[in-house]
Amino acid sequence: MRTEKILSLLVLAVFCLAALGAPAIAAVEVKMSYNGPADIENNAVHLYAVNFRKFVEEGTNGAVTIQLFPDSQLGNEEERMELLMKQGMNQPIINVASFAGVAPVFPEIYASAVPFMFDSYEAAHFFFDESRYWEKAKEEFRQRTGAYLLEAVEEGGFLAFTNNKKEIKTADDFKGLRLRGMDEGQVILFESFGASGTPIPWTELYMALKSGVVDGQMNPAMYIKMGSLYEVQKYLTLANIQYSDQFLVINGDLIDSLPAEHKAAIFEAARKANDLNRQAMQEADQKDIDFLVEKGMIPYAPDHDEMETFRKAGQPAYVEWLKEKVGQDWLDLALECARAANEKAK
Repeated sequence: MRTEKILSLLVLAVFCLAALGAPAIAAVEVKMSYNGPADIENNAVHLYAVNFRKFVEEGTNGAVTIQLFPDSQLGNEEERMELLMKQGMNQPIINVASFAGVAPVFPEIYASAVPFMFDSYEAAHFFFDESRYWEKAKEEFRQRTGAYLLEAVEEGGFLAFTNNKKEIKTADDFKGLRLRGMDEGQVILFESFGASGTPIPWTELYMALKSGVVDGQMNPAMYIKMGSLYEVQKYLTLANIQYSDQFLVINGDLIDSLPAEHKAAIFEAARKANDLNRQAMQEADQKDIDFLVEKGMIPYAPDHDEMETFRKAGQPAYVEWLKEKVGQDWLDLALECARAANEKAK
C-alpha cells in the first residue's frame, strides 16, 4: 500500500507540473547590423532587415527579438564581421555584409562576382538558391568561421558605373580615371580598363567624390540614390556588369543554442525576406534610374558591341586574379553553375 501511495503521489506531481506548463524560455535579444540608413524606400538592406525581423519574431512567437543597427553603427565591414565571429551568446550578432566584409574571412565569395556572370535576375536567383557552388560556400564558411552564411540578399539592380569626368561608352573610356573600389575585386576590374582603383569605405565615399579624391565608382542605382551620389556625379553608365548583393551572416552560437523550431523559423525568415527584396528591387530599379536622370545625371546604356569591350577587357583580368585568390576549383565550379543558371533562366 505504501508503494502504491508513493506512485500515486508521483503521478499527481507529474500532472501538476504539466498543468503548470514548462518554464517560459527567456527571449533572446539579437543585434542586427548593416550599411546604409534606416530608409525602406532607399536602402534595400534596411528593407530586408525590417522584414527579416518581422518574420523571425512572428516565427519564434517572440522568443527571438531583433534590434536593428543601420548606418554601420556597430563598426565598419571588417569590424562587424570580427565582432560577429568573436561574440558568443553574451551578445549575439546578425550582420548583412558586402563582399568587403565577407571576403577577408572567405575570399572564395569573389567567385560569385565574376563580371558578366549572369544574364538576368532569374539566373542569379537560381545560382544563389540551388547551385552546388552556393551549397559548398555555405558549408565552407561555417567550418571556417563558426558562423552561418544564409542568403545572398538582393540589394538593388545590376551595378552601374558613375563618374564626374566624361561619358563612358566602352572600356577604353576608363583610361585615366581614378575610381573607388568597394573591394579588391573592383580595383582589379577598374585597372583592367586602364583606370586606377582605390578602396574607400561606403561611409567615406560621398566626400571622396566631392573632394576629387576619386572621379567615380560602381554601385546599383538604389545606392547611388541612397548616398546622394548624384550630387557629385554626372555620368551614369548602365553596363549591368555585376549582380548586386550582400550576404546575411548569423552568429553560430546563437543558431546552435536555439530549439530546432526556432532555428527553422530563422532560416525561413531569411528566405522570405529575400523573396520580398527580389520583387521590390526589380520593380524599383527603373524608378531609381529615372530619379537619377531627373536629378541631372546623364545615362548611357552600352549596346552589344560596346558591352563586349567591357567583357573582353574586364573578365579575363578578373578571372586571372581569382585563380590566385580562390583557386581554380572554386572558380570553375562558380562559372559552371552560372552557365547552368543562365540556361535554366532562358
